[in-house]
Amino acid sequence: NELVSKAMDEGKLPLGFTCYFIPEVLLNLDNCFSVRLRAPGTADTGIATYYMSEKTCMFSRSVLERAIEGGYNFLAALIGTETCSMMNRSQEHFEMLNLVKDVNEKFFVSHIDPPFVTKDYALKHYEKQLQLHVLDALKNTYGVDTSDEALLKAIDAHNEICDIITEIGELRKLENPPITGYEFHLIELVSEVCPQRLILPYLRETLEEVKKRKPDKKPFYRVRVVLAGGENDDPYFTKLIEECGAMVVADRYCYGSLPGRERIVVGEGEAPLTAIARHYMETSQCPRYMNPEKVHGRKQYFTELAKEYKADGLIVEQMKFCEYWEYERMYCMNVME
Repeated sequence: NELVSKAMDEGKLPLGFTCYFIPEVLLNLDNCFSVRLRAPGTADTGIATYYMSEKTCMFSRSVLERAIEGGYNFLAALIGTETCSMMNRSQEHFEMLNLVKDVNEKFFVSHIDPPFVTKDYALKHYEKQLQLHVLDALKNTYGVDTSDEALLKAIDAHNEICDIITEIGELRKLENPPITGYEFHLIELVSEVCPQRLILPYLRETLEEVKKRKPDKKPFYRVRVVLAGGENDDPYFTKLIEECGAMVVADRYCYGSLPGRERIVVGEGEAPLTAIARHYMETSQCPRYMNPEKVHGRKQYFTELAKEYKADGLIVEQMKFCEYWEYERMYCMNVME
């Protein structure tokens, strides 16, 4: 998009990622900016299917197909995770097929191994992974400032983005909201795929505009729903739901704000990287987590969202062949009962 091009013209480094386990705040350090990858309008994944098989999810294949087409040649690096085997395979093919490297010799792909549980030892492991495969990789390759001071500065900037989007999102709790779920989906998506430093003035302006709106006396919707699921980066899916008379009042999916736009709090005497790792481990609602506290906590989180946003129903979208959301969808079926 135009803002990505503008940031690159200013000498900034675009860092691609696809998963919540890669802390967005770390990709906005110093002269870097984060770009959450997506592949809208992909009509065919024939080449990607050849490399990955047809038994993998369309999202992972679409990302690889777009990469093979040269759609991500602007990236300085791809920071990946072993969150699921399908996305991991897609990212591995960036290396195996030498994608982007022909355009940028410094381009690299880095993978972290995120934890399955939320124990103390898992936090230490997660923090070490972020240090080795994100911070050290950026510092050694591009000379990025990864000091505690730079981390704290990035956290402050990240929190401002989160505060604005959260305030806009809170308006969806109103009986007659001045914003639709589709509009909010666009706002959240923009904040993930555009340089946040450049999008910040527009977000501030949008917040003030939405707060001044006067909605129609009669709400446009008949029912309110929570939309949950995996890599839902398509705002037109939300628009389709709302055109049927159901307002999406809460976005509990991988590209959504719940979770995703909570403030990062650094405890007294706590190292910034430790605070970041702890924050993303505690707030993540990913079905990859297997310990009982997280499993039951996800169900409770759905229940609380439904009550807080006064939802009448819950829609869970699951992409074909997505293993994690296949069983998570079944587990959450009785939340609204």
